[in-house]
Amino acid sequence: MKPRTLDSGIAGGAVLSLLALGFVAGCRSSAAAEGGPDQQPHGPRTTVLSKKTYTKPADSVLRRKLTPMQYEVTQKEGTEPPFQNEYWNNHGAGLYVDVVTGEPLFSSTDKFESGTGWPSFTRPVEPGRVVDKVDRTMGMERTEVRSKAGASHLGHVFDDGPQPTGLRYCIDSASLRFVPTDKLQAEGYGEYQVLFGGATAGAKMTAPLETAYLAGGCFWGMEEILRKIPGVVQTDVGYAGGKTKSPTYDEVSTGSSGHAETVRIVFDPKKLSYSDLLEKWFFRMHDPTTLDRQENDVGTQYRSAIFYTSDEQRKTAEAVKARVGRSGKWKHPIVTQIVAAGEFTRAEEHHQKYLEKNPGGYMCHYLRD
Repeated sequence: MKPRTLDSGIAGGAVLSLLALGFVAGCRSSAAAEGGPDQQPHGPRTTVLSKKTYTKPADSVLRRKLTPMQYEVTQKEGTEPPFQNEYWNNHGAGLYVDVVTGEPLFSSTDKFESGTGWPSFTRPVEPGRVVDKVDRTMGMERTEVRSKAGASHLGHVFDDGPQPTGLRYCIDSASLRFVPTDKLQAEGYGEYQVLFGGATAGAKMTAPLETAYLAGGCFWGMEEILRKIPGVVQTDVGYAGGKTKSPTYDEVSTGSSGHAETVRIVFDPKKLSYSDLLEKWFFRMHDPTTLDRQENDVGTQYRSAIFYTSDEQRKTAEAVKARVGRSGKWKHPIVTQIVAAGEFTRAEEHHQKYLEKNPGGYMCHYLRD
């Protein structure tokens, strides 16, 4: 079986507490607004863009899914070092969501350069997503901010921000996940495109995207090929086809959860048909004739499967499977399962785009002629 590596992070509440004591003064510094049309501060936002609700996973799941730093910050009120975190200097356009639940929290349109070394915002993305709490630690009284759905510790809010709000939300990067504007719709945040000059609130996209769920062995190798296909908008790796709710990689790797390593593919059907995705790519990038196995990876988690989301997808998958089976390209019968898509659990962050981040890593997928 192939080795898997974990993201590194700073663990230990004691270490983070010392960091917080040393850096709290910097988190109280004054702010100056960043330039550019998408970075100018605005007044309090009153419009609710989405009523979608979010649920916090069990603590046992969080301990396995979050990095040590993410867990200490969001669950233990830790503080990460300034200027040594992921988003303090991020100038990309997009949405910042709770790393625990996925709840939308802040927009890049409200982000500004505070000089503190932490991401700073003038206001939350919409009312009710961020809640205040009195914090009397560190020998002073401050206003802590938490996410509404997951109660994740985010940071603090101060009254030394730029006008017209006068507020500065000083946020730990470890509590956030950034979703770029070109991935908002694919990841379920399409309502927020209006903030970046996209569709108006409540409007439907004129060209709806389609989603496919495919399993064919190690999801690292599959995603590396799938994400580069013309017409593919977004890919995520995760787990599907099992019974365990919100499984982790450790649970799936035992083979007892019933899940298969799966790639979720969001694609534009005007540029890439579902039929072509299966016939020209999926059935060529892995061996669909080996039961519960791809080369050295053995187990039900490595099975070949198509998880359809509609009756139309089912019919297409069955037709393509039969056509490929008759083509003579494979010497043995195709054993690919075609089953209804159930719940898809997004895998831990260090598995996402793994081979893009780790070139030369393990891969047993390639396109067969």
